[in-house]
Amino acid sequence: MNNKPLYVTQPSLPPLEDLQPYLEMIWNNKILTNGGPLHQEFETRLAEYLGVEHVSLFTNCTVALITALQALRVSGEVITTPYSFVATAHSLLWNGLQPVFVDIDPDTFNLDPERIEAAITPQTTAIMPVHCYGNPCDVDRIQKIADVHGLKVIYDAAHAFGVKRNGESILRHGDLSVLSFHATKVFNTFEGGAIVSPDAKTKRRIDFLKNFGFADEVTVVAPGINGKMDELHAAIGLLQLNHVDEAIRKRRDIDMSYRVRFTGLPGIECLDVPKNVEWNYSYFPIRVKPGYRLSRDELYNELKKQGVFSRRYFFPLISDMSMYRGLPSAAMANLPAATMAANEILCLPIFPDMTEADIERVSHVLMNEATTVLE
Repeated sequence: MNNKPLYVTQPSLPPLEDLQPYLEMIWNNKILTNGGPLHQEFETRLAEYLGVEHVSLFTNCTVALITALQALRVSGEVITTPYSFVATAHSLLWNGLQPVFVDIDPDTFNLDPERIEAAITPQTTAIMPVHCYGNPCDVDRIQKIADVHGLKVIYDAAHAFGVKRNGESILRHGDLSVLSFHATKVFNTFEGGAIVSPDAKTKRRIDFLKNFGFADEVTVVAPGINGKMDELHAAIGLLQLNHVDEAIRKRRDIDMSYRVRFTGLPGIECLDVPKNVEWNYSYFPIRVKPGYRLSRDELYNELKKQGVFSRRYFFPLISDMSMYRGLPSAAMANLPAATMAANEILCLPIFPDMTEADIERVSHVLMNEATTVLE
């Protein structure tokens, strides 16, 4: 039996020899950060790749989310999802904002537009949806709601690198979109993130905010933060752009292999591939339903025994965490679809270097109802 641990996603790395010229450039010109030449080149190439006009690079996605809310001067209440990574809601608390949780669509795991409209109050100033698992939100309906009520829309697009809907980047929707380049993402710079802006004026304000608010050497125009991406991480990003299309293709093949194996397996449901969407296959979530012999948590533990480290993305719900559960909107009765997803979803390993033997190893555990130790 192969005992190599398998994780939900293992970082994709560029060839080490390709990094050497960039390291020599950084060492020779002695520009390490503060918008150096690699940073500038990466912003330009990234915008071109994503099909957007304006990108601001950040040290990570969480700081980018915090800055996006600052840039739009959001106040009061922000409608968001309980079914996400904690950084989504934490960015609101760091800005002194109150999260208002609404339920998700049970099929897409994204914010339910009907629930959004019902949750709007005079204190609501913005909506922060998440493109969960890279599956695009109902951006048209969300924008209509925002327009009617005069709300800002900031998309947490941490999962949505390169995703297109009807041939257009999903990042072009809303007032801002925020990306994650964490090591576990489809596209990574080890740590990193970015904000996609619709116009140069907004990008300029964001760029001030991520650099302490400096407009020039002696002028500070806003209470900014240190959110800059350095030259080394920008170099990693430039290299990763050369390989990301191949990485997504490999992920697609792994996704298809899983689906073939799980077809007709009682109690195991694969999520539908979104229609009219160029997906990035960032995760492979399954629903573990009552028809399966084991509960979701029992399967999670059995896989772990076999060295397969799946993840319960997202469990517990953000609304169940101690700093949020006291909010009126966090009541479980208000969030039935999110609660069900948190109790049923299990994300299986998917990463570009995954072999057929790896896929078979994971699948064998599920197909044998987690009772057979692989030989």
